[in-house]
Order: sequence, then structure tokens, then C-alpha cells
Amino acid sequence: MAQQRRMGGQPMFILSEDSQRTQGRDAQSSNIMAGKAVAESVRTTLGPRGMDKMLVDSSGEVVITNDGATILNEMDIEHPAAQMLVEVADSQEEEVGDGTTTAAVIAGNLLGEAEDLIEQDVHATTIVEGYHEAAEIALEAIAEQVNEGEVDDEILKQVAESSMTGKGTGGLTAESLAETVVEAIRHVETDEGVERENVAVHTQVGASSNATELVPGIVIDEEAAHDAMPSEVEDASIAVLDVELGVRTGEIDAEYAIDSIDQLNQAIDAEESEVQGYAETLAESGADVVFTTDDVDDRISSFLAGEGVLVFDNIGNSDARQIVSATGASRVGALDDLEESDFGAADRVRTKNYGDDDLAFVEGGAAAEAVTVFVRGGTEHVVDELERAIGDALDVVSTALASGEVVPGAGATEIAIADKVRSAAAGIEGRKQLAVTAFADALDVVPRTLAGNTGQDPIDALVDLRAAHESEGRAGLITDGEDVTIDDPFEYGVVDPADVKREAIESATEAATMIVRIDDVIAAE
Repeated sequence: MAQQRRMGGQPMFILSEDSQRTQGRDAQSSNIMAGKAVAESVRTTLGPRGMDKMLVDSSGEVVITNDGATILNEMDIEHPAAQMLVEVADSQEEEVGDGTTTAAVIAGNLLGEAEDLIEQDVHATTIVEGYHEAAEIALEAIAEQVNEGEVDDEILKQVAESSMTGKGTGGLTAESLAETVVEAIRHVETDEGVERENVAVHTQVGASSNATELVPGIVIDEEAAHDAMPSEVEDASIAVLDVELGVRTGEIDAEYAIDSIDQLNQAIDAEESEVQGYAETLAESGADVVFTTDDVDDRISSFLAGEGVLVFDNIGNSDARQIVSATGASRVGALDDLEESDFGAADRVRTKNYGDDDLAFVEGGAAAEAVTVFVRGGTEHVVDELERAIGDALDVVSTALASGEVVPGAGATEIAIADKVRSAAAGIEGRKQLAVTAFADALDVVPRTLAGNTGQDPIDALVDLRAAHESEGRAGLITDGEDVTIDDPFEYGVVDPADVKREAIESATEAATMIVRIDDVIAAE
């Protein structure tokens, strides 16, 4: 219906007839309901006993995961308010690598608590002010929960394992993968910090996830240009080219008239001479391994194979950049410009066949500045989920190492935050106190959800957790095999980077307050 304003007794149309407008409580209710629905869609994936989601697109492609950011992005959410919660998960993933489900669930419950306050005639601005004040108190509570000890390798392994447990890795596998993750991050640690971008994850279907290993170098999907080339080269000098190694062709169509067999032989000899020249130039350059982004003539490949040179042709630009970065080589655009100073170095370059796939491993030497977690799994879905889990673990270990701050997991930090916020609310005057208290109540969703996902009664578990927190000072819901107990998470190695909790609180608060402030939705073509 067209929006009207009366001027001089006559209606004035300011929106097109195709526009739709929702105002006031209806707009707030619609947006809050959408946000809550998004949070509810990922809530059951939280924790070590969280369940997975199967997402099927229109073409039949299947994704099986319990990673919050992946689920929300694959769902292709269109509602603008709900999309804000997707952005919360994306922001969490980008900044700290994990806690995406926690951030989305907290945001959804902040919206739910805000809805109750709005129904009690608490103004949206009051709610926003209260939420922001409560968030500041929450950040102080997180700082109080930080472990005072040094973040050593053992703590980092616990951070990695806590991140991966429940993400399709299994208990024993998560423990072994955690060692690989920490080793990878330590490998790229420098005086300036952690070079996280130097850690790659490469997946390969086949074998079990226990066969996952750390490669001191890079792995690319390439095969040798000729079957007779060596499968392994030690102490390799590596050339990276943007050159077509073959007979030069003109850019225009041309015809050559040959009147005799002698002229034909001369043309053939000239072609062979050109090809031989390329091959000899490369062989004499001193390069043991050659990567080129263009084609290599079969005759050149055969000659270089006889000289013991390993060649990979038609590699992608991204692979070429990765090789250059890892080995210290320089990309060369003309064969005549190739010099020894352009070569990169590696302790070993080898090729290996995995079923229908051929992979090239560039290991050690200068290439060892980069490392690759070579992930194995029995099926495509398994390795995809392992790749996501290991990627998150690499991010959180990097975050924990950079900040040196970890806090207890298993809902203990959320219980402590809620307790501090609830206590601080008593000293806040006016209706804003209701918003601060509601913020604390919203944080209880994390331990309640963890309890529900482990088969416990959420209310009973929450009461027990609060009591244990009051008496012991630190209490989380620990899942140890089939048993669920309330104890100090640090004693069980269930720890999270403090920055993951901070980011979840900040991003969830920002999204919730932005949605609550909206009282007018105008949809136009």
C-alpha cells in the first residue's frame, strides 16, 4: 500500500505503490523473531556433544558441519535483520577463528530478552544503553578469568583440542591433531609474532584422519610434465617461469610455401634447433626443478627428463605465488633472463600419487618457512569438516599465543560474566537496570545449551553451576567420555582464548542493539 501524507486535504504519495512498510512494534517484533530464528538454527551444534547440520543446495551439493559460520552462510539467509547475525558469525570467524556459534546464540538471546523488555514498555534506547554498559562489565569479568600462568605448548594443545572437540574429529583424533596444530603455529612464530598466513591446510581423501601430518613446506596439486622425470629431487634449485617452452608461433595466421624436400628438412631442423635450445638452456642453467605457468613441449620434457630435471607445467598463478613465497625464487618472464640468483631452494621436491590425484611436495630449506597441514580422511565430507576444524584450531592457537591470555571453557566464563553483570546491576538506577539484568540472563544461554546438548536438564545444570561458581570460584560443565560433571575446566584442559570470548560479547552486543533500535522497515523494488 502506498504511503500517504496529507497536504492541503490531498494525499501525497512519497513511496511507490510496490513498496512495503512495517513500523513500530511490528517491525521490532519481525526483526527480533528473525534474529532468534537464526540463533536457534545453530544452537544445537554448540559444545562437545553438539550435533551436525546437513545442508543441501539446489544442485545437490551437500555440506555436513557444525561450524556456525559455515552453517549460516550455506543457509543463504535473505532477511536483512537475520543477515546481521550471519555477519556476527563472519566477523567472529575473521577476527579470532572460532566461537561463531557462541556469538550467534548470545546475539539471539540478547534479542529475546530485549523483546520481553519492549513488551514491558522499556524503551529501545534504554535497552541499548543497558546492554552496552553490561558489555563493559562483561569484558572486565573476562579479564578476571584469565589464567595467570604462562601460555606454553601444553596450554596451546588444550586450546586446539577444545576448539576441535565435537567438530567431527572425535576425541582421540582431536588430541593427536592438536599436537600437529601447535607444531605448525610454533613453526611460523617469529620475533614479530605469528605468521599465520604461512600455515596452509591441504586435504586429500584416503586413509584415516590419524594419517594427517605436518609437511615442512608446501603441497600443490600438480604432476610431473613427463613420466620419466625423477619423482624426487634432493637439495633442489627451483626456477619459477612465466614462459612457454615450445616452438614460437606468430600472432597472425600465415602460410609458408615449401617447394622441395630440402626446404621441409630445413624447417624441421630449425624447429628442432629451437626446441633443443630451450632444453639445453634450462639444463645448463643449474635448475633441478622447474615450475612454469605455461606449456612445455613434449620434446623439451623428454630431453629434460633425460637430464634429471623435474618439470611442472601449466601451474596456476596462485600456486606460482605460493612457490615463490615459500622458496625465495623470483618469477622470470623470459628464458634468456634466467640467472642463478633467481633460483629458490628446498631440501626436497617430490611427487606422490594418491589414487587419481598427483601431488607435489616442496619441503625444507627456504620452503620450510611455510608449513602445510596435510589432512587425510576417508570421505570428501570428512576431510572438508576436518579442514574447517583444523583451520579454526590454527586460528585460536595463533590468537592465544599472540595475546598470552586464556580463560576456562565449558560455560565457566559465561557463568562468571553473568554473575558479575547481575551483581553490578543492583547498583544501576532506573529502567536501565532491567536491561543489564537481561544481559546477564542472556549469557546463561551458553551453559544451558551445553547442558541440553549433553542430555542434562538445563535448569538444574544452571543452578548447580551457579552454586559451584559461588563456592569454588570457577565451574564449568565438563564432558569426560560418557560422564558429565561440574568442575574447574582448567583441571580438564578445557580452555579458550580470552579474545574469543571478548569478540563474541562485543559482536553479539553490537548486532543485537542495532536490530533493537530499528522501528521502521521499508522494502522497495
